[in-house]
Formats: sequence, C-alpha cells, structure tokens
Amino acid sequence: MSASPFLRSLREHMLVRRYSLRTIKSYSYWIKSFIIFNGKVHPAELGGAEVEAFLNYLACERRVSGATQAIALNALAFLYNQYLEQPLGSIAQFRRAQPQRKLPVVLTRKEVAGLLNTLEGTPKLMVSMLYASGLRRMELLRLRVKDIDFDNLQLQIWQGKGGKHRLVTLAPELIPALRRQIIVVERYLIADIADTRFAGVWMPDALARKYPNANKTLAWQYLFPASRLSIDPYEKLIRRHHFDESALNKYIRAAALRAKLRKNVTSHTLRHCFATHLLQAGADIRTVQQQLGHSDVKTTEIYTHVLKQGAHGVRSPLSGLLAEG
Repeated sequence: MSASPFLRSLREHMLVRRYSLRTIKSYSYWIKSFIIFNGKVHPAELGGAEVEAFLNYLACERRVSGATQAIALNALAFLYNQYLEQPLGSIAQFRRAQPQRKLPVVLTRKEVAGLLNTLEGTPKLMVSMLYASGLRRMELLRLRVKDIDFDNLQLQIWQGKGGKHRLVTLAPELIPALRRQIIVVERYLIADIADTRFAGVWMPDALARKYPNANKTLAWQYLFPASRLSIDPYEKLIRRHHFDESALNKYIRAAALRAKLRKNVTSHTLRHCFATHLLQAGADIRTVQQQLGHSDVKTTEIYTHVLKQGAHGVRSPLSGLLAEG
C-alpha cells in the first residue's frame, strides 16, 4: 500500500511544494489510514461524510488525542482541498476530541546540572543550548553559523513555530564551546567543497536565487551538521543536512538514565526548565513569553503554576494537623 502510485504521486506533490519531510510522513500515514478505513476506495470517490466517519472513528474507537485528531483532519483537508482539488465542504457533524492541556515536566536546577554532567562534546553543547536559550528541538538543529551573535549574546531564530522570527538569549558560558563547534563545521565544509558532488547546504529558494554562492560559505552552514553527506530528497542533490533529531532524543534519554532522573525528560522538558527557572529568578512573564516565542501570554502562564508549592499554592491540611501534634 505504501508503494501505491497514488501515494507516490501524493508524496511527490508535497515534495515539489517544499512540505517538510515530517509533514509528508504524517500526512501520508493518515491519508493511507483513511483509504484503508474506506476499503481502499479511491479518495476521489469519497467526500465529507466519509471524512466525518473516519475522524469520529479515531475519536470514539481509537481514542486518539485531540492533537492527533487535528493532524488527521489537516491531512485530509490537504488531500481534498490541495491535491484532489475537491473541496470537502461542511463536516459539521464531526465530534472533535477536546485536547487536554498537560502540565509541564520541570527539573530542578540540580537535576539539570546532573543531566548535563553526564554529557560531553557536541551533545553536551546541544542539550545545554536547549536549556540555556529555551529552544525547541528543531529550532536548535536548524541554526546556521550566521545565527550566532557573539557580540550581543543572542541567537537569531528564523521560521520558528508559526513561521515567526525572534531573538533569544545566549549564555556567555557557551561561547568557547560554540567557537570550537564552528571550527568543526569549517572542517566539514573544506572537505565537502573538495567533493565535486557537493551542491552546497540547502537554502530557502528566494535566498538561493539572491545569493547563489552563499550555500558554500561558512556562515550558511548548519551549526550542528550531520556526520555524512546525503541526497536532498527535494532536488536529488548531494548536501550536508543538519544533525538528526532522533539522535538528539536518544542522547537526552540516555543522559537522563545516567543521571538517574525519575521524571520523563525530553528536549521540550529543557525548554520548560528554561521558562520556569527564569520566572523563579524574577523575570517578567512578558519577557519569558518573547523568549519562548508564544503568541499568547496565556500559554506562558502555565509555568506560573509550577512555581507554587502544592497544587494551586494550597497547603495540605495534614501539614497543619501534624504541626499541632
């Protein structure tokens, strides 16, 4: 099924339009699931009623989360509105699962220090930057050398979540390690240029046209490059991509095990720690909002709940009872 002409054509359609590989994989999965759910009938012969039935099946029988249900809906909206050019129309009977807001997992400063102490070299630098600057995982991995502003102690984040740009703080303690990392990037670049197959690092189309030679300059190389050259799936050219996100996840999980942390630690946990520890240190919530790139301060306010001892700042009556005894 995954190698069907229809799904191959769908993938090519998304590749040409520069959809991210993560989105292509996700949309392909849900569209394939939709087709199987409907007995492998061609989607052009289906419509809003079948989409509603599939989404309700996900919510009621598979009990997927609200976020997962929304991704499936986005995939099917793309299938009909963009690919098949058959607008879905109304799906008013669709019973949307209500997403549950999760409280962030936050480490203490001591726990963060213990985590970092189990790492060394480039992995330690990457994990340190997640915590030091509150970066999302892909924001870290997509950093270019030019995005490091040593003079003003800041990082330039381009095309973050929602396509927004922002500036975030850079810990001066990381400068020596960052300078060493740039030397590593430069060595990779020298070797890559010597390879006649090397087409330069990938750059956004508009910038590639405006600066045709920039893709082989140090400034535009990824700060954390992959260890080997690979084929760009969009243009079939030999390039050096950025460090793999799944490998970064593995480093963090292994570090948490070595540090004997009982909490579930992910790359996003370090972003939660950044926000919570800033607020604990007296930072204004609007400042933290800007650093995190949140559109609404209400999203940032969830970290204020973590600062209160006990749920909602309530002292357990058992504490008073024992104190009286």
